[in-house]
Amino acid sequence: MAVTASSKPPEPEPEVGTTAGILRGGREAGVAVFRGIPFAEPPVGALRFAAPYPVRGWEGVRPALAYGPPPPQSGLLGGSRDSAGDDWLTLNVWTPEPGPASALPVMVWIPGGGYAMGSSGLPEYDGGRLAGSGTVVVTLNYRLGIEGFAQIDGAPANRGLLDQVAALEWVRDNIRAFGGDPDRVTVFGQSAGGGSVAALLAMPRAAGLFGRAIAQSVPGTFFSPELAADVAAAFAAELGVRPTVSGLSAVAPARLPGAGDAVHAKAVRWRERWGRIAHRAVLFAPVVDGDVLPATPWRALAGGAARDVGLLAGHTRDEHRLFSLIDGVLGQVTHEQTETALRMLAPGPDGARRYREAFPAAAEEELYELVNADWLFRMPSLHLAAAQVAGGGRAHLYELTWSVPGLGAWHGLDVPLVFGNLSSGQAAMLIGDPASPAAEELSARIREAWTGFAAHGDPGWPAYDAVHRRTRLFDTPPAVTAYPEDASRLLWRDHVFPALPLLSG
Repeated sequence: MAVTASSKPPEPEPEVGTTAGILRGGREAGVAVFRGIPFAEPPVGALRFAAPYPVRGWEGVRPALAYGPPPPQSGLLGGSRDSAGDDWLTLNVWTPEPGPASALPVMVWIPGGGYAMGSSGLPEYDGGRLAGSGTVVVTLNYRLGIEGFAQIDGAPANRGLLDQVAALEWVRDNIRAFGGDPDRVTVFGQSAGGGSVAALLAMPRAAGLFGRAIAQSVPGTFFSPELAADVAAAFAAELGVRPTVSGLSAVAPARLPGAGDAVHAKAVRWRERWGRIAHRAVLFAPVVDGDVLPATPWRALAGGAARDVGLLAGHTRDEHRLFSLIDGVLGQVTHEQTETALRMLAPGPDGARRYREAFPAAAEEELYELVNADWLFRMPSLHLAAAQVAGGGRAHLYELTWSVPGLGAWHGLDVPLVFGNLSSGQAAMLIGDPASPAAEELSARIREAWTGFAAHGDPGWPAYDAVHRRTRLFDTPPAVTAYPEDASRLLWRDHVFPALPLLSG
C-alpha cells in the first residue's frame, strides 16, 4: 500500500550526544531545536559569585525542549524579578542538519538589556529563521546585574562575561555534534550584547573561541574598578550588608535586583561621584579590571588584540528615541534638559557649544537625542570599527536608517530584522502586525548580510577605512555611502572612550 503524506510516520525527535550526556530536542519548521542546555553548574550556594563551574554530566537522555529559567533581573521595564529555578546558565541551539558531517557556520547570540535584564528565551530571539538559511544558531543566558557585573570584594570581576566565555567553550567542545563548525563561530549581540561582544574581543580568555564578531549598538560605558566598587557599595547599602561575597551571599538572589532598581531610581544623588552614569542611570557595565578585561575594547583593538577576527559593527540612526519614550520626555524635552545633557555628555570642555555650532538648525529635542545617542551607542560603535582597522584588522560598518513612523530607526529595531521575527515579542507593536512588505524585504537583506558574514567574512559591501569610511545604510532601497553622521564623527574624533572614573572619593 502506498504511504500518503498523512499516513507517513512522524520524523523521530533529534538526539545529540554532548560531553555531558545525550540531549533530545524537537523539530520546528524543518529545524532541529534544543532548548535549556546547561553549559555550567547553577551559580548558587558555594558557587555563587564565582567563575562558572563546568556542568556535571547526566545519565540517560535529557529532554531539551524548554528554555532554562532567566537569571534574576531588573523589574524596571515591567519584567518579573522572579526566576523559576536557579539553572540560569543555559543555552539553546537551532540547527538545520544535526551531525558532525554538516560543518555549518555557527552564530552565537548574546542578548542585551543594560547588563541588568534580558534572557535567551524571549520570542524575538527564536533562531529558527536564521538557522533555516543554513546556519547553526546558539542563544545563551548569562548572569546579570549584581550577580553578574557588580564589583564585589572576594569575587572575580565580570562574572557575566566569564559566563559568556564558558558558553563559547561549550560551543567549541560540542557544536560539531549539532552540525556546526567550531572553526567558523561568529558572536553577535545588540546593546549590552554588543558591548559584551566588544569586551570579548579584548579578553585573553576568549581568544580563539570565535573568528568573527558582529557588534550592534555598542554601549560606550565601561567602568574603572574604583567606580564599579563605589556603585556596588551603594547596592549593598540598600540591603544593609557589605559589598563582599560573604555579605551579599546572605541575600537571596531574587532580592538583589530590587536593590539595583532602588539605586537606579535615585542615581542622580551620586552625580558628583559617578558623573555621566548617574545622569543616565547606567549602573552596570563591564569593568576594566586588568585581569578578565585588561583594557577597554577601543584601546585593545587599536593595539591589535583582535586583528585576526573579522568585525561587523554599526548602529541605528535614532538610537535614543526609544529611551525618550521610556523616560516620558518624547516631544517634551526642555531647553534645560538639553543643556544638562550637552554639559554632561558632550566631549571636551566646550562640547555643548560645539554641538550647537555643528547642528545650527537642530531643535532642542533633536540636540538632546543626538548627544545621548552619540555618547551611548553611535560613536562607540563607529570607534570600535575604526579601532579595529587602526590595529591592523578588518571591519565593516553599517547604519540602520529605515524608520518606524513616530519612532524613527529606534534602538533595538535591528533585532527583529536580524532574526526575521517581525511579529514576535515587541516587534509586532513597533513594526506593525502584519509587517509591511518593506520590513520583510529589509529583514531578508539584513539576514543575508549577517549569515554571509558568518559564513565567509563578507557581508556584501566594502570594508571600512579611515579615508573613504564606506558604510552600508540599511533602508529601502539600501545604499553604500561615506559614514553619514559626519558632524557627530568630527565632534567625537579625539575621544578615546576610557574606563569611566570615580570622580571623588
